[in-house]
Amino acid sequence: MFFFFAGGLEQQVRQVLKSSVGRCINCASPADLVEYEKVLKLFFVPVWRWPGKEPAMYCNNCKFLFPQSYSLPPPPNADSSALPDVLRCRLCDRVVDADFRFCPYCGSSL
Repeated sequence: MFFFFAGGLEQQVRQVLKSSVGRCINCASPADLVEYEKVLKLFFVPVWRWPGKEPAMYCNNCKFLFPQSYSLPPPPNADSSALPDVLRCRLCDRVVDADFRFCPYCGSSL
């Protein structure tokens, strides 16, 4: 007998509490303070949802969700509501336009 299980547990953003309050620990882009929820999916259909315990930080650039205590401080002398026009690549450290998802110089994900 063969049994196939398709499902899993994932975390999803429920509500943005404050925008650009910190920086992502993965890519150093602005990160939002959010409320999140955990979702149990069975055959890719949400079956059960429950709220996360504490607010977390969410990066819109790399889609990374991490605890608020690990957040990097916002850049100095920067307006918290303004997003940067450029980013730096993590591998080659070159300046890349904020609209890119991959570095045009080395090909790594931003």
